[in-house]
Amino acid sequence: MTTRIAVMAKAPVAGLAKTRLAPALGTAGAAALAARLLRHAVGQAVAAALGPVTLWAAPDVDHPAFQQLHTSLGMKLVAQPGGDLGARMARAFEDAFAAGPEPVLLMGTDAPALDTTLLRAAAAALREHAVVLVPALDGGYALVGLREAGARLLVALFDDMRWGTPSVLADTRTRLAALGLRAAELPPVADIDEPADLAHLRRLSPDWLAHLGTA
Repeated sequence: MTTRIAVMAKAPVAGLAKTRLAPALGTAGAAALAARLLRHAVGQAVAAALGPVTLWAAPDVDHPAFQQLHTSLGMKLVAQPGGDLGARMARAFEDAFAAGPEPVLLMGTDAPALDTTLLRAAAAALREHAVVLVPALDGGYALVGLREAGARLLVALFDDMRWGTPSVLADTRTRLAALGLRAAELPPVADIDEPADLAHLRRLSPDWLAHLGTA
């Protein structure tokens, strides 16, 4: 079964990307890590071989990192629209389902443990469930997948959510329950946002932090 994947990413610009990691890596090192995380996430999405991959880029598609991925891997590039995170996520789902009825997985670039195995497991879960989530250890989620995207479901998932707080996953569960739905949940993964999170990268591979430097 074909499953579309949407990847949401911010341009890896020093001083703008992964700024909370700057105390540990410096602004240039944080941006370099953001670029590695971007390449890894898109590479895993393509390697999963589930279906078309679209990279939703912010603030636009012009950054060389985005253009290089477009050229080397051939995925579609789309500039993220305005609005909060929820509005942008809803738009990605709306556009994906407008292109065809296939299920859609939406992921970010902050969770390097979100690999081909998890992506394929998420796609498989949508055969039996309307929604699939990969929880994040910080209380949010690293991936959300939908089998179809009705307006009520998009509103429930994405309108007026307290993004960036430890309650996102719990609030999502509550909203789904109000619709009579329960998401399939896969094993949780770590987002790499704070200096303490770098330990998760070291456990995956020391190569993640090679040559990034420290502040």
